[in-house]
Amino acid sequence: MYLADGRPAPPPSVSPGGRRDGRGRRVRAAVPSTVLVLGAVSLITDISSEMVTAVLPLYLVAELGLSPLGFGVLDGVYNGVSALVRLVGGRLSDGGGGRGHKAVAAVGYGLSALCKPLLLMVHTLPLIGAVLAVDRTGKGLRTAPRDAMISLAAEPAARGRAFGVHRAMDTAGALCGPLVAFVLLRAAAEGYDAVFTVSFCVAVLGVVVLLLFVPGRALPAAEDTAGRGPAGPRTPVRALLRRPQVRRLTACAVLLGLTTVSDSFLYLALQRRLDLPAGWFPLLPLGTAAAYLSLAVPMGALADRIGRRRLFLAGHLALLGAYGLLLAPFGGGAGLVCGVLLLHGAFYAATDGVLAAATADAVPEDARGSGLAVVQTGQTAARFVCSLAFGAAWTAWGDHTAVLAAAVGLALAAALSARLLRPAAPAPAPNSPSEHTP
Repeated sequence: MYLADGRPAPPPSVSPGGRRDGRGRRVRAAVPSTVLVLGAVSLITDISSEMVTAVLPLYLVAELGLSPLGFGVLDGVYNGVSALVRLVGGRLSDGGGGRGHKAVAAVGYGLSALCKPLLLMVHTLPLIGAVLAVDRTGKGLRTAPRDAMISLAAEPAARGRAFGVHRAMDTAGALCGPLVAFVLLRAAAEGYDAVFTVSFCVAVLGVVVLLLFVPGRALPAAEDTAGRGPAGPRTPVRALLRRPQVRRLTACAVLLGLTTVSDSFLYLALQRRLDLPAGWFPLLPLGTAAAYLSLAVPMGALADRIGRRRLFLAGHLALLGAYGLLLAPFGGGAGLVCGVLLLHGAFYAATDGVLAAATADAVPEDARGSGLAVVQTGQTAARFVCSLAFGAAWTAWGDHTAVLAAAVGLALAAALSARLLRPAAPAPAPNSPSEHTP
């Protein structure tokens, strides 16, 4: 059952802010240990992956002499492949009564770990592209089962907070990774070799933590009113899309994703607006990550109170605000940088884990991985299309017009998404006064 604003109706003993003890006092639900361990795995893995991401462009172009066109191809592979395999990972993980979630996630984390030392052994565009494709395959495989384990371990009324805690830990790793890479490049004689080697060791540590400390099956913390539980047959993917709530969430994720400019383009537009020196450019992602880290848990808890779909839409209004600051004819300097990065981080804090929590509310337990993968795949593919379209618009019209077009598109997509996610009006009772003639 769902409340009028779209939130899942909590069990009688649970309130949206937690549970009540014997005296009726509200008690905040503790974050399950499974969520904390998965957060630690993501933190460790993000340190490893962001170490590589921070140095990869410079390594490929300056060290290996790759052309900008070749790097563009690899960047498309790096960001697009995971969307193609998320459905596979989600579907495979739903097998075995939920025991497949950990196994598929472990395979995904393991594939990404093995790719780190391989980058030292390949020096041609096809081979580098193949290694990056395998790395992104690993990310695509692990995302849906990992989020499924989080949703199954947390109480339904506290899923937003659980995802917020996980995303905060994940973002802490994203903050640390570039800093570790920076230190290694300055301290080691063979800087790139050191970065890739240390990245591999850190990634292996993440896999070990997953295998040793995450339970084989994430048991539901409470009865999930969205599904039948593990005893029934597995729900086909086609049946998931027949569910109105899943279909609407997917449609909104795609609509809004089509107008969500990639991080790189947003940072580049900010750099062009202020004419920032090139040396400051790598610090812009750290500003977004810092805002995301500080807001992820509060936003997750807020989603549990006011409704996850409502906060998901509000997060895109924060992104629209960032577009507006980039377009504003006034302002500049540190204030503009801080404002754009704060709104950008707030956008991620209000949408990333919140969308996963909202999706978990709408799909049955036996198809949790598949349902998460359906929505995430639609969103990722839409954002990839947006990147291509925005790049073409920037080339043809310039950055200001391209950002303006994205802002107009996002405003229209948000308005349409608000209508799609509006709770349906309850049907009148058979003997209600409206059916009687005065």
